[in-house]
Amino acid sequence: MQILINLLIGFIWMFFQESFSFLTFFSGYLFGILVLFILRRFLPHKFYLESLVAIIHLFLVFIRELFVSSVQVSRHIIKPKIDVSPGVFKLETDLEGELEVTLLALLLNLTPGSVVMEVSDDNKRFYLHGINLPSAKESAYKSQKKLETAIKRVTRND
Repeated sequence: MQILINLLIGFIWMFFQESFSFLTFFSGYLFGILVLFILRRFLPHKFYLESLVAIIHLFLVFIRELFVSSVQVSRHIIKPKIDVSPGVFKLETDLEGELEVTLLALLLNLTPGSVVMEVSDDNKRFYLHGINLPSAKESAYKSQKKLETAIKRVTRND
């Protein structure tokens, strides 16, 4: 809703300036951001640019975790003798709601070396399969904490 209000302010600004160009609209859009920022305490949800920054942060955290885990898996593959000990382990989460839990499960699946096999009925435990149990378990715990924090910033109105 805030984005629509901001776009509306940009169009109204453009009509008041009697110049129908992108620069006029963009200056009105920036003015709308300022207006919404000043009025943010009267709005029911957090300022939408905060959510946008949180989404970008979540994306960057995921890309970093993806790169780190890809390097770890590549190390196992490049070795002349593959020495892995696959196994299943459990991760506990404090995320609430299906959106948060599903997002964490999907992001953990996309990182190489671990696959979410099952989520418990109460959405508090994940059962993962790791390619090399000691290191996969440790890296999954680290990834989980970073991803949980970023997911909470995106989904919650704190």
